[in-house]
Amino acid sequence: MFKNNLIIFFVSLVHISVFSQSEIIVESEITDINKQTLAFTSISIMSKSIGTISNEEGRFSLRLTKENLNDTITISTLGFKSFKIKVQDFIDQDIKVVTLEEDLVSLDEIVIQDPASYVKSALKKLKETTYSKGHQLNILYRRFSNENNVSRFLVEHYAKVYDNGPTSREFGPIEIVEARKSNDYRFAKKKQKFHAIKMTAKQNPLRAGISTRSYKWKIVDDTSYDGEDVIVLEGTDKNKKNKWIRLYIGSDTSNIYKFEKSDLNAVYIYKKNKDGTMVLSYHNREYVFREKVSPQTKRLLKLEEDEIKLSYRHEAIILGIETDRKKIRVSENIKLGKDIGDYNLKYDPQFWETVSLPPDSKFYKESSNQLENIYGIPLETQFKRVKN
Repeated sequence: MFKNNLIIFFVSLVHISVFSQSEIIVESEITDINKQTLAFTSISIMSKSIGTISNEEGRFSLRLTKENLNDTITISTLGFKSFKIKVQDFIDQDIKVVTLEEDLVSLDEIVIQDPASYVKSALKKLKETTYSKGHQLNILYRRFSNENNVSRFLVEHYAKVYDNGPTSREFGPIEIVEARKSNDYRFAKKKQKFHAIKMTAKQNPLRAGISTRSYKWKIVDDTSYDGEDVIVLEGTDKNKKNKWIRLYIGSDTSNIYKFEKSDLNAVYIYKKNKDGTMVLSYHNREYVFREKVSPQTKRLLKLEEDEIKLSYRHEAIILGIETDRKKIRVSENIKLGKDIGDYNLKYDPQFWETVSLPPDSKFYKESSNQLENIYGIPLETQFKRVKN
């Protein structure tokens, strides 16, 4: 049915930098044999519950120390066999190209059930397949505020989040540890009455619950993850044909590796924890709306209408997970009714230089350039000058 006979390779142009005796930076670009980038690929040291994810251009950067030299890096993404190598070997071999064969999957080899039954089984087993004990997520959360497709405000927070997994409707305590933001160049300063990171959980349909009967389900594709066949199921709302959800479910384990939904064009990606259960790895969404503007703003922006198109582009990147209850430290410091842009924490450039952030994507660079070109002020200067 959906069988693909093409062998794909995982091409990694590796750059390794040793800044001191203790710090090691491993950087790589991830593509297939056709030079198509592999975005949002998980890069983890599972034994230490640290990692990162490749950006939209398939690039990643992982900061490690000499203590990690004997640890194993695991690189995983849907459709490919996981690649594992010790950090020391990665460095010693000076690897330029890592070949990864695509997992070949055929639905002819899978026992086909009623599509809805796969979904029901996966939802029923969530408590087993996900890490559902209290744990701490270390999250890079960013929001670009755009007007007429031009970025005019950026906020980035590094936060510690207490989470009980997808079986819990909401996150527990949330602590903003570090923050930086650009100048606020918006004309329509629409504020959210909550910290946007909360919506990562609230708008997650696995947490809110999916009414399987409300959707018409069908199998649309197949792929794989870490050696397991994965069935891609799409549900179309029976009452709203333009509303849909797409789930990537392991045929043997009922693991949910990824899902997408039409609402806010949201994407959630999960990866395996060291105990084999699934934990959140990456999320993005975009909220698009319109707002009325003053006649003066209308003239200034040369608008034909009395409204301006606005959007919030959200991105959550999980950089680490702590499952040892003795090491979990989350002190709630977010407040109800307060927009993400209203938090004023002192900007610490040293922190942002040392945390394992994904390399800037094309979108991030374009948006940053837009913010810099408004008045010719470098983004780094904006971070330093904004009131804290």
